[in-house]
Amino acid sequence: MENTPGPRAGRKEWTALGVLMLPLALVSMDVSVLYFAIPSISQDLEPSATQQLWILDMYGFVLAGLLIPMGALGDRIGRRRLVLMGAVLFGAASAAAAYAHTAELLIAVRALLGLGGAALMPSTLGLIRNLFLDDKQRGKAVTLWTAVMTTGISLGPVVSGLLLEHFWWGAVFLINVPAMTLLLVLVPFLVPEYKSAKRERVDLLSAVLSLGAVLCVIYGVKEWARNGYEPLPALAVGVGLVLGVVFVRRQKRLAHPMVDLGLLGRRAFGGPVLADLLAMFATVGMAVFLTQYLQSVLELSPFDAALWTLVPSAGVAVAAPTGAALAQRVDRAYVMGGGFLLSACGFLWIAQVRTDSALWFVLAGASLYAGGLVAAMTLANELALGAAPPERAGSAAAVLQSGQELGGALGMAILGSLGAAAYSRDMAGALPPGVPQAAAARETLGGATAAATRLPNGTADAVLAAARGAFTHGMSIAAVGAAVVMAGAGLLSFTWLRGAGRTSRPTAQSADPRPTTLAR
Repeated sequence: MENTPGPRAGRKEWTALGVLMLPLALVSMDVSVLYFAIPSISQDLEPSATQQLWILDMYGFVLAGLLIPMGALGDRIGRRRLVLMGAVLFGAASAAAAYAHTAELLIAVRALLGLGGAALMPSTLGLIRNLFLDDKQRGKAVTLWTAVMTTGISLGPVVSGLLLEHFWWGAVFLINVPAMTLLLVLVPFLVPEYKSAKRERVDLLSAVLSLGAVLCVIYGVKEWARNGYEPLPALAVGVGLVLGVVFVRRQKRLAHPMVDLGLLGRRAFGGPVLADLLAMFATVGMAVFLTQYLQSVLELSPFDAALWTLVPSAGVAVAAPTGAALAQRVDRAYVMGGGFLLSACGFLWIAQVRTDSALWFVLAGASLYAGGLVAAMTLANELALGAAPPERAGSAAAVLQSGQELGGALGMAILGSLGAAAYSRDMAGALPPGVPQAAAARETLGGATAAATRLPNGTADAVLAAARGAFTHGMSIAAVGAAVVMAGAGLLSFTWLRGAGRTSRPTAQSADPRPTTLAR
């Protein structure tokens, strides 16, 4: 049944959307904002190697683990209220992180930042479902949401580098405080409240099971990507899968489940969740290679490399609105499939990169695949959000974002393993005898670079040339793997999602036309 057009949003709704993009950008940036700050933090706080990893990873782990519980909580207590609570926590934790005087304290505060970020992210997307009732306007709003989220992750290292040139490492956290203060002032006046009309209690056991399942799986997959197979990460993944099965069985028995499994089984929602997962699989998996290539093969400084990685945003700026416009004329499934196929072409382009390739050639390929991916993700997000009932929009947004987090972790692990295997094979007989740290040099490009510093110039150049060639070959193999996955995602879109946008949305009569407004 075709959905009748809803009331069109005006200036107030678009202004409210702009306000909601502020926390989204900052929460996304905090995923990557410490990349340049870690050396300064290490010098000041002297963390152990394990503590340094937790400083980097704690935020993302807690954020991913709490998205689903926080999305469900927002549906129950009010999404605007949860945004305000998240802003208070995120701002306070940012101030505490800036002045943390021990590694342990910084790790704990990074966990609180993840909690605040998890409160903010699903609610910002869920509120779009209530602010924009017209399909075309909602599509434009989701396009902006997706672009801000992806750009925020890219901007993190750049902002960090700029701040560290003039201030101490705590400044990368302090920039969040005035932004969250502004959010607390503007949101009560511009953003209407919405919560489910049903009186549903929060099932704490479901929240614990969801947190444990996502945390264990993502931790295990990331450790696999970082260190290869080890018993503890494998055990973590196993425990996470068991907790996930228990979580799903519990949702089937609850009168008011945290995740609507019936919604997840509908192709207009489950299909976009899978599409988003595959898109982030390729995006994050290839980002690891691209940043290393720019720094270690083309020998750009970290800050210059971070600036150049913003160039693919030009592809995003063109592809995302173009895809949204095309989706108004043809089936979204075809446009999504075209976006995935465009990204597959971009990855095949990257597969042709060599150690002496021009910088423009690398960035052109990255722009091609980034544009296609974001175009597909934008439409997937819009299709899923339109399929979700208004009272479940926060939970639906959380499931989408949890799928993205899992896809990114899998991309790092699987594509990273493909590249690492090719590198190790190429380096097996490439090192001359007597090279110090030969085992490390055969495993990673960073190990080879460290080994080269202890060698005479001629031998060092030969080792570096071999390592850079092996790394670039590994990147090519990973790019081909990403292209295959994207071709599969395109086929999925063409076949499974065709017509889903027309037939699987809630009808206008079933949707609550306007959100409830609490006392201001």
